[in-house]
Amino acid sequence: MQPAISVTDLSKTYDSGFRALKNVDLEIQCGEIFALLGPNGAGKTTLISIICGLVNPTDGKVEVLGHDIIKDYRPARQSIGLVPQELTTEAFESVWDTVSFSRGLFGLPKDPDHIERVLRDLSLWEKRDSKIMELSGGMKRRVLIAKALSHEPDILFLDEPTAGVDVELRQAMWEVVRKLRDRGVTIILTTHYILEAEEMADRVGVINHGEIIVVQDKADLMRSLGRKQLRLQLQERIETVPSELDRFGLSLDEGGHVLVYDYDTQAERTGITALLTALSDAGLRFSDLDTKQSSLEDIFVSLVKDAS
Repeated sequence: MQPAISVTDLSKTYDSGFRALKNVDLEIQCGEIFALLGPNGAGKTTLISIICGLVNPTDGKVEVLGHDIIKDYRPARQSIGLVPQELTTEAFESVWDTVSFSRGLFGLPKDPDHIERVLRDLSLWEKRDSKIMELSGGMKRRVLIAKALSHEPDILFLDEPTAGVDVELRQAMWEVVRKLRDRGVTIILTTHYILEAEEMADRVGVINHGEIIVVQDKADLMRSLGRKQLRLQLQERIETVPSELDRFGLSLDEGGHVLVYDYDTQAERTGITALLTALSDAGLRFSDLDTKQSSLEDIFVSLVKDAS
């Protein structure tokens, strides 16, 4: 099956000599939600800008639904909707006019029914005659999404789409994203809200220092790199972990009231049974215990730290 986006050996070096991307290879499949994560300056925005035709690559090749972004610029660009980070909209235009104008930029005929559907999906219909300058920050961000959807793209880039948006509005926007995915639209998002990526994404890619360091199905990534943590609430506070327990790599938390044990969920043996026996032999008693699974944020931090 033809991928939505194919990136091959892509590099970008700016005139200053800064190398923003280094031999990036990446495939994004049609109909998936792909989360691109990375720290500030990692190369996320440069990569998106090249794919969307806003920045020229130094080397490499990018295809969008089989169209080369250089040789077949027009069909490639028409397949893409981009929601940028910046709120760049004409302050004195109405919501209806600015969204309709965006459709016209792609040479498409007027389609009031489509524009109405987009505005209703984004809860902007009641604001259709309002000037952009009259809207809240969250509403302006919705207008950016509406503009990106005005020409009915097959691929939608969301670059930090919920930055500065309140929780209620964020949830509503993600409901729209789910509906778009259900219609077959491919979604690529960058976000600092890693919990959103954990909830929404099918696959995750991590970029750091201009290089892709991992691309994997989200569930597989969390299963292969995730760890679990056993937390034991001690009946009595201790100052240090007894030396006879050193082999378990334990740590103390909450001022010595909680004993923490990290273990690999993929290991043949977790070591928990041996740990509990050793605790008893050491004279340590606990009143409660619970486990915590590594989150995508934990994994992301670990990957970036290891790659630095």
